[in-house]
Amino acid sequence: MSSSHDRENAIALAKELLSFGSAVVFDSQNRTGALASAIKPLHRDMKIAGPAFTCACEPGDNLTLHAALKMAAPGDVLVSDAMGATEQGMFGDVMASCGLGRGLAGLVTDGGVRDKLTIIEVGFPIFAGNVCMKGTVKEVLGPVNTPITLGGVLVRPGDLVIGDEDGVVVVPAETAEAVLDACRKRAQKEAQTVSALADGRTPWDVNDLGGFLRAKGVAVNF
Repeated sequence: MSSSHDRENAIALAKELLSFGSAVVFDSQNRTGALASAIKPLHRDMKIAGPAFTCACEPGDNLTLHAALKMAAPGDVLVSDAMGATEQGMFGDVMASCGLGRGLAGLVTDGGVRDKLTIIEVGFPIFAGNVCMKGTVKEVLGPVNTPITLGGVLVRPGDLVIGDEDGVVVVPAETAEAVLDACRKRAQKEAQTVSALADGRTPWDVNDLGGFLRAKGVAVNF
């Protein structure tokens, strides 16, 4: 397969995973890959899906993020390790306009960003650890497109990044097809459960949680 075909496939996979929601993706890969819950979208309607283009920035410095913004390809998600520095605005509305113009899928960072309202108007999806007006310098060029750890999760270039109002989950590139299949099966099972609840039963009944407790030696009287 050509590199172009691989990228198109990765982007399509990410978008289909997003259609199930980040929480279902998380559950479907054995409850792994969720970034720290502090990393949230600037607006509840923002969603993000695509292969990761990673970088690591020194606290208070966004030079590396500018390099990543220039180097990333259309459809990529910028994933920036800011080393937990949230008292900074390392990405703003001008950079968001650039990201949109370059066809990038968005930004995920544990750092702070600024110009929140204008970014929302621009429409560039951003998931960040904070909103802060304090600007940054451009002094240190750090690693670009190498494995990083963000929000407690290893993120490698090309891993799929899925984000919505519930948060962000990372899916290793090599397991993405299997996770997607698991999402489909989980969604089908949940649809059947919802249908079964329409007659007034509860998840306790449908999932036989009483039987689960009895198997552990716990007596239940309802």
